[in-house]
Amino acid sequence: MASSSASSDDLFDSILMADHRFRTEGYQEGFEEGRQAGLAEGRRHGAAHGATVAAEVSFYYGFAFTWKCLLQNSTDARSSKRLKSLESLMGLIRQFPQDDPSYENLQGDMERVRAKFRQTCSILNVPVDFRDHANTSGMSF
Repeated sequence: MASSSASSDDLFDSILMADHRFRTEGYQEGFEEGRQAGLAEGRRHGAAHGATVAAEVSFYYGFAFTWKCLLQNSTDARSSKRLKSLESLMGLIRQFPQDDPSYENLQGDMERVRAKFRQTCSILNVPVDFRDHANTSGMSF
C-alpha cells in the first residue's frame, strides 16, 4: 500500500503543478518569440534610420563638393571664405564613422554637421529649405 500512496501523491502533485509548469513554459516560449520579434524590428528600424542619416550626410557632402568645384577658380575674398566653410563642412562629414553601428555621438555630430551646413548656406546666400525654392522655380512638367 505504501507504493500505491506514493504513486497517488505523485499523480496529484503532477496535476496540481501542471498549471505552474504550463505557465512557466508558456512564459519562456513567449519571451523567446518576443525577443526574436524585437531583434527583427530593431534591425528594420536601424536599417531605415541608417539609410535616412546616410542620405542626409551624402546630400550635404554632394552639396559642399559641388559648390567647391564651382568656387575653386574664383579669386575674390568672399570666395576664399566660402571655400573655407565648404572645406570645414566636408571635413566634418569625412570624420563621420561609417563602420561603427554603435557610435555613441551620432546625434551630436549630426547636429554639428547640420549647423555647419546652415552656416555654409548662409555664407553662400542659398536658402536652407530647398522645397520653397524648387516650388517657385517656374518649372512644370
